[in-house]
Amino acid sequence: MKLTKPSILELRSLSLVLGRLENERESSLLTPTRQRIKAWADHLKADTYALYLAYSDPRVPWYAKLLVAVIVAYALSPIDLIPDFIPVIGYLDDLLLVPAGIALAAKLIPKGVLEEHRANARLRLAEGHPRSRLGAVLVVTVWVAMALWLTSLVRRRVHR
Repeated sequence: MKLTKPSILELRSLSLVLGRLENERESSLLTPTRQRIKAWADHLKADTYALYLAYSDPRVPWYAKLLVAVIVAYALSPIDLIPDFIPVIGYLDDLLLVPAGIALAAKLIPKGVLEEHRANARLRLAEGHPRSRLGAVLVVTVWVAMALWLTSLVRRRVHR
């Protein structure tokens, strides 16, 4: 029996099959803790989107809308106030600020209204992923303001 060199097409299909097998293996090895964390993250995502939808509802009080606007813009922003690459504190905003803000906003919105928007959010999330350009603009503005402030502090110290 003579061995032949595999073609590029055969290597690519083998690579795809092995990749799928690896993904299936990884998903089957999710620990109960990881599954709970993933479920919690999915719940937060749905609640964030439900708040976004509730923002335009006239039954929601103005002060709740103000809080919702800040939370949703930040949560859906592709940019974090504290970048995730900073060890430990990079994830604090995602783990503490966003869930605390969502919980507070949820308490300010009438229960029936929030439940209606939660159901609508789950349906819409199944169709695609929302993004907030306003949130990105707000976070970039904060970063630019901080950079300008730090630059002015450094210049003052240098010119002394």
